[in-house]
Amino acid sequence: MFQRFRRAVLPAAIVTASLGLAACTPGGFSTPDDPVFAPGVDYSADAVDGVEVGHRLLAAGEYELAIRSFNRAALDRGEIDTEILSGLGTANLGLGRLSQAETLLRRAAGRDDAQPSDLNNLGVVLMEAGKGAEAEQFFRRAFALDNGESAAIRDNLRLALANSENSATNYPQANNNDYALVRRGRSEFTIRPAP
Repeated sequence: MFQRFRRAVLPAAIVTASLGLAACTPGGFSTPDDPVFAPGVDYSADAVDGVEVGHRLLAAGEYELAIRSFNRAALDRGEIDTEILSGLGTANLGLGRLSQAETLLRRAAGRDDAQPSDLNNLGVVLMEAGKGAEAEQFFRRAFALDNGESAAIRDNLRLALANSENSATNYPQANNNDYALVRRGRSEFTIRPAP
């Protein structure tokens, strides 16, 4: 009988004693400079802009959370500006929602302050939707607006030209059914043939 009692109580007593001794060490269970614990919240600091959070979430591949963040930013700003439209369109593109992405990116690309990445991403959506001629035009506009500095936009334009029926270039033909979207930079996508 004593043996059973000892087997049941002894491990519990050892764990209790260990925890008690750990609490007696200098600093207790944790110290403020302990790297294991997260820092406290600074309530006096300014909040990070929702658009910036949305771009960070896009970079992390968290498209649903990015959509929420961009929507929250639109509420905070009181308007849906070009950057928010572009972010929402890019997040929908990442989720494979081509119709929603096309609508949002067309609205962003139609504004005066549209960026080359907006035109590029719209071109990617159109290319995926089988609208190669229109995609080529948006890639050309993005390339011109960017002054040819972005390798992703340049590669997309080359691929669109290679797939165009009227193209006189010597680029190798690619199979339209084997495309995959690859994340590039902060909010640009490029089309690459799938391996």
